[in-house]
Amino acid sequence: MSLPHAILTALLERPSSGLELTRRFDRSIGFFWSATHQQIYRELGKLEKAGLIRAVPGRPARGGRKEYEVLPAGRAELTAWVGEPQDPKPIRDPLLLRLRAAAAVGMHGLDAELGRHLALHRAQLAEYLEIEERDFPAAKVETENRLQHMVLQAGIQLETFWVEWLTQALAGSADV
Repeated sequence: MSLPHAILTALLERPSSGLELTRRFDRSIGFFWSATHQQIYRELGKLEKAGLIRAVPGRPARGGRKEYEVLPAGRAELTAWVGEPQDPKPIRDPLLLRLRAAAAVGMHGLDAELGRHLALHRAQLAEYLEIEERDFPAAKVETENRLQHMVLQAGIQLETFWVEWLTQALAGSADV
């Protein structure tokens, strides 16, 4: 149920065409809630049919694209969803399972995969830190976009965890 809420959030932040929305997902929301372009377009249709969004009236579509905005019913839906209880999701990561299996059968090349994951997490961490420097300068952190910055900080902390954990796992794999 979260994809429609991610779309409603993005449209409340700024009315957008489907194409603009998919690009914004690729650059921001997609870091923590991914969706294909096809899923986003399909969900826009469902949200419009449900009366939660509409094409902006009186605004000519650029290049034949409709620009969508959130209706009061969409805002009410998002507001209700924000306050709903939800249990944390358990970690379900194939890499962790593979490491557990390696404890029984040996590493057999898993160290190369750990190194690949380490490089990917380092790159993601660098990207998040660049976004933080660009979009959340120290002078504005406490007053503007505090909740958006907190989401980014969660990503930074998660990537920092993975970098440190994978570094330890690789150091330990030399002993196995």
